[in-house]
Amino acid sequence: MSLSDPIGDMIARIKNAQSRNHKKVELPSSNFKNKIANILKNEGFIKDVKVEGDEKKPILSLELKYHSGNPVISNFERVSKPGRRIFSSADSLPKINNGLGIAIVSTPKGVMTDMDARKQKIGGEIICKVF
Repeated sequence: MSLSDPIGDMIARIKNAQSRNHKKVELPSSNFKNKIANILKNEGFIKDVKVEGDEKKPILSLELKYHSGNPVISNFERVSKPGRRIFSSADSLPKINNGLGIAIVSTPKGVMTDMDARKQKIGGEIICKVF
């Protein structure tokens, strides 16, 4: 079965796993999802990212992070959807909760956070917001 919005599915799986206090969540892997997961790991929202399984059907395994019983990710929402793409220039990239959260942006130089995109003065498609 093919998904029309695999990134939306990834976000939904993470939210659902955190609402049930699961330690880890598994989902079908892709390079784009792997890059998003690595950004979440580097920014401290999740503990670990692993790609498991065979080459034909790799599985992305995310180890979720909790702080005193509560999930570290309090808000995780998709911005640009398949039906409505949201693009932004480097100057008008949103600040999420006054810089406490991040926006993940797909730019011509790869997937990065809004802060990195502002430093490099590159705009792109705003994939999601994480706080």
